[in-house]
Amino acid sequence: MSRARQPPLVTGISPNEGISWTKVTIRGENLGTGPADLLGLTICGHNCLLTAEWMSASKIVCRVGQAKNDKGDIIVTTKSGGKGTSTVSFKLLKPEKIGILDQSAVWVDEMNYYDMRTDRNKGIPPLSLRPANPLGIEIDKGRFPQKDLESLFPGMSADFTSENFSAAWYLIENHSTTSFDQLKTAVVNLKKQANKKNEGSLAYVKGGLSTFFEAQDALSAIHQKLEADGTEKVEGSMTQKLENVLNRASNTADTLFQEVLGRKDKADSTRNALNVLQRFKFLFNLPLNIERNIQKGDYDVVINDYEKAKSLFGKTEVQVFKKYYAEVETRIEALRELLLDKLLETPSTLHDQKRYIRYLSDLHAPGDPAWQCIGAQHQWILQLMHNCKESYVKEQKGKDTFLFYLYIYMCNALLHSPMLDLDSDVRPSPIGHLSQTASLKRGSSFQAGRDDAWRYKAPQQVVFVEKLTKLVLSQLPNFWKLWVSYVNGSLFSETAEKSGQMERSKKNARQRQNDFKKMIQEVMHSLVKLIRGALLPFSLREGELRQYGGWEMKSELSGQWLTHVIQTVRLSSESLTALEIPNDMLQIIQDLILDLRVRCIIVTLQHTAEDIKRLAEKEDWVVDNEGLTSLPSQFEQCIIHSLQSLKTVLDCKPGEASVFQQQKTQEDVCQLSIGIMQGFIDCLEQLSTKPDGDIDTSHLSVDVSSPDLFGSIHEESSLSSEQRLLIALSNCRYLERHTFLNIAEHFEKHGFQGVDKITQVSMESLKELDQRLFEMYIEFKADPIVGSLEPGIYAGYFDWKDCLVPTGVRNYLKEALVNIIAVHAEVFTISKDLVPRVMSRVVEAVSEELSRLMQCVSSFSKNGALQAKLEICALRDTVAIYLTPESKSSFKQALEALPQLSSGTDRK
Repeated sequence: MSRARQPPLVTGISPNEGISWTKVTIRGENLGTGPADLLGLTICGHNCLLTAEWMSASKIVCRVGQAKNDKGDIIVTTKSGGKGTSTVSFKLLKPEKIGILDQSAVWVDEMNYYDMRTDRNKGIPPLSLRPANPLGIEIDKGRFPQKDLESLFPGMSADFTSENFSAAWYLIENHSTTSFDQLKTAVVNLKKQANKKNEGSLAYVKGGLSTFFEAQDALSAIHQKLEADGTEKVEGSMTQKLENVLNRASNTADTLFQEVLGRKDKADSTRNALNVLQRFKFLFNLPLNIERNIQKGDYDVVINDYEKAKSLFGKTEVQVFKKYYAEVETRIEALRELLLDKLLETPSTLHDQKRYIRYLSDLHAPGDPAWQCIGAQHQWILQLMHNCKESYVKEQKGKDTFLFYLYIYMCNALLHSPMLDLDSDVRPSPIGHLSQTASLKRGSSFQAGRDDAWRYKAPQQVVFVEKLTKLVLSQLPNFWKLWVSYVNGSLFSETAEKSGQMERSKKNARQRQNDFKKMIQEVMHSLVKLIRGALLPFSLREGELRQYGGWEMKSELSGQWLTHVIQTVRLSSESLTALEIPNDMLQIIQDLILDLRVRCIIVTLQHTAEDIKRLAEKEDWVVDNEGLTSLPSQFEQCIIHSLQSLKTVLDCKPGEASVFQQQKTQEDVCQLSIGIMQGFIDCLEQLSTKPDGDIDTSHLSVDVSSPDLFGSIHEESSLSSEQRLLIALSNCRYLERHTFLNIAEHFEKHGFQGVDKITQVSMESLKELDQRLFEMYIEFKADPIVGSLEPGIYAGYFDWKDCLVPTGVRNYLKEALVNIIAVHAEVFTISKDLVPRVMSRVVEAVSEELSRLMQCVSSFSKNGALQAKLEICALRDTVAIYLTPESKSSFKQALEALPQLSSGTDRK
């Protein structure tokens, strides 16, 4: 079965040689997945696992133990990879043994010192008696490789204090270049040292013989005196003398050993101080280590060291420990202040905030750092929002000033330009206009000539709203997540540890829940009011307008930009809802969206009404086969385009209310819709009743698809008032039967309320206009015909009482019929559907006038009656297909006013 990982491989060790307890860094591959995966570590055969510190899969730090072998491999054993191999080796050096009285540039390792103390049991002379240079001549280190010497003297050593001392190895290593004479001198020195060592005890005794003799003489004298007289006086004198002798002996001994004992005491004091420093070096080095780790940002290390120091020395009574622990507390307090400053520093990431809060909690910082951070973030978000508004307001004012001066400069440059000819006729020629308008059909869009520059440059308010919402969405999620972590206690532990801190955090969160809710509401209110100040300033109070407004509202945003803003705010609302923020906190945003939607509909309908009023300027009077111009189609397309642009606004997203839920909105939209329809009706009336001099007919063109039969009207250089009336009547007829009904369907499709009222009012207004225009046209056409009947009848002093035998109808009737035919032709040329309506009314007017004239005649002769009946019947039969009950009644009354013909021939 194959292992999951490769065996460990050691490829480097630093340093690669040293004495026992040297700290080394081992590098290699597959050195374990963690501290728990490390099972064994041997260097030169000695187990170093207890001192091993696993850093990564390629690095381990440990201390070399007291190995038996002088040189060996580094073997790492892991649970995941098994026993490993090594491509490098470590050389264990013998420690240089320094005596207590020897000068040294380094501190003596205490452990080695105590090991050397135990070596006395092996017969090694004390450190104070070991000469540093036993030969007494200058030492000259040779250049022989250490490996070669080890191979020449296996198991031996060049250390003269060692049991395996090799004199040859010592001489080769230290005196390989020394001359023979110097070696002779070294032999003499060795003999002198040996003699001194042997004579040391004897010399000491010889030096103290006088003292011994004096003591012996004193004791003998005392004894003799006591035996001779036994007097008290002698006893006192001898006692005094004995004390003097003892004092001299003590002083002599002090003098002899004072230097040695003093150095010993000093060494003992130094050793004890070193022992204390070594044992408690953690505390003594802790202030400096804290500063270094703070500079490196290793706050975890600082906290762990502080916890350890607090548990060990927090309640100590030792003054030196108290002093150093006070230094530690001073630096920890500075660290608390540093971490709190970093915590409250803005901007910062959520990860850093959580990290600093945990550090402060572990350091037992006073107060509630988490709540302080939440408050600081809240103020930071509010400040960012207001700064964003101020920057865009200033930028808008700066741009307005720049554009004003640019406009003045361009106007001046244009007025002085030689290319500008103010007297030239800039109107397009009929041929040029023909190429532009010949393809215009009823299905074309009214937007064909509209300037689309607004699409490429967003207004400042729109850019501000996008920037503001992005700003809030970039800050608020971390703010909310910080609060959630504060509530569930994960700020202090991701694994449910430190339950005491978690419980305190949850308790504080419960107490401050209402305060945080107010923070969120304040942010939401600021967001909404800043947007209202930029787009809906009329919805704010005067005091709020000064705080959240300040925009220069030269013109209101168009419906397209408001739609864009609504989409932006909707996306922001969805993002905030995804954070699981309670709906009651976000309700104010829904209210803003509703007001923006309502305002967008109102503005769009207002702009549509303005566009409808300008449609009169686009009327080219080009008539198609049905007698219609492009105006009704343009009107319908304008309405449809506006409604389509409102589709996303009218549609309700989840959580949104209908824009028509308020009665006032329904009424306003209904009135605006009626105003749009009425505006187009007024446009038709304006076009049809405009005086001839006010109509620009230089751009008239022919519909190339029209047959030649209907092209005669376009051969004229201008349109008459009667022709414009007919075209307007044709358009009115199409509007009533098609356009208005189609628009009503679109209104219903998009959820408009009061569509029946809109249609009814519009239809009534359209019918009134149609009737007025029709009466005007009939007045224009029928009155001349009617007015010519009476003069024509009595032309040439004609008298019904005295007239010749009729031979046919007279010329006045022929002229009337010709005029009626001309009206028919004119109407038929424009719209054949209007012919019955117009002709019937003209015939009614003519028949009514003819009936009146016949009834005004007092008497008829036989020939006169015959002539009158002939003309009446001729006229009646000619216009028979256009007779109405009224005209038939008029003709009947005219015939009844005539005397009855008695002769059958006359009747025939």
